[in-house]
Amino acid sequence: MEYEMEFRLKKRDENTGARAGELQTPHGLVQTPVFMPVGTQGTVKGMSPEELKEIGAEIILGNTYHLYLRPGHEIIREAGGLHRFMHWDRSILTDSGGFQVFSLADLREISEEGVTFKSHIDGSFHFLSPEKSIEIQNALGADIIMAFDECAPYPCDYEYAKRSVELTARWARRCRARHQRRDQALFGIVQGGVYPDLRQKSAVDLVDLDFPGYAIGGLSVGEPKHLMFEILEATIKHLPESKPRYLMGVGSPEDLIYGAALGVDMFDCVLPTRIARHGSVFTHRGRLIIRDSQYMRDFGPLDPDCDCYVCRNYSRAYIRHLIKAKEILGLRLTTYHNLYFLAELMRGIRRSIMEGSFRDFKQEFLASCGTDNNEDNEGDNEGGACE
Repeated sequence: MEYEMEFRLKKRDENTGARAGELQTPHGLVQTPVFMPVGTQGTVKGMSPEELKEIGAEIILGNTYHLYLRPGHEIIREAGGLHRFMHWDRSILTDSGGFQVFSLADLREISEEGVTFKSHIDGSFHFLSPEKSIEIQNALGADIIMAFDECAPYPCDYEYAKRSVELTARWARRCRARHQRRDQALFGIVQGGVYPDLRQKSAVDLVDLDFPGYAIGGLSVGEPKHLMFEILEATIKHLPESKPRYLMGVGSPEDLIYGAALGVDMFDCVLPTRIARHGSVFTHRGRLIIRDSQYMRDFGPLDPDCDCYVCRNYSRAYIRHLIKAKEILGLRLTTYHNLYFLAELMRGIRRSIMEGSFRDFKQEFLASCGTDNNEDNEGDNEGGACE
């Protein structure tokens, strides 16, 4: 099938695997590498569509599992699709629902046909198959949709991961056969746990199906950071250069830098909005917990090196007051700042790749933030869109 989506590589960094490109969808141009804010239930928590545009968001992510359960894909279809339903006229990606079925459902039973699961909302039983996932995503009308996969847990043994890879490949073929909309690009999802040979097998199986893009799933689910990047590097070399690569569920600033250096084009994560609601913000000097008492009389901005609306107009003391008083504005301001911070980081990554200075940009950013890639992955990223 010829899709309306087109991916163009503009430049590769000479010293790393980083690359800058453009992703053209029916709803606009997306500059890559890109971080996609997560709008699980048809909204990015704490942000209006107009505010997302202010920070430069070109694509956001919606969640098939949640939108299927509430309000239902048929209602969204009747509304004219997810773009119209949520008042967003730029690009949207929806995930398949697989990660949520395996991580959220109170009870689930996996078979060759699909997964029977119990809703975490009301306890009702549902069945999600590859065909059903595609049907739901077709109704939602996102620009990019994902094949239904099994996300193996961490840790899991080799034989379980192997069966999961084989099942994911069979389900991917069924998704490919069912999907018929040219205006929705269907991506395959590479699985394989922390086993490089299984990652290679999964990638080869999916590349044979000639998807227009490929996601890397099943990482950032509890494994140590160093292992996550080892597996990412072992996986990405088996994916075609000419197609976009999407690392699911990764979104801390340092992880975006490391992922881009390995050649990832697309990222998503609930991290920036989730920590914002608990009073934590990204800064160029590392993460800042604004709830702490030391900021009670700090009348400077969240980040002196940030020029976002929040940092130009509000003090740490005021935002701390709002967070402590449980005022909605507080979490809205921290959310705005965090998403702007990542959007600006991605702009810097893209600019440095185009200028041939990405390695210097990477070193300077990581040095200023004081980050360490060897720390354990403590579940910050929670691979996948679910908030």
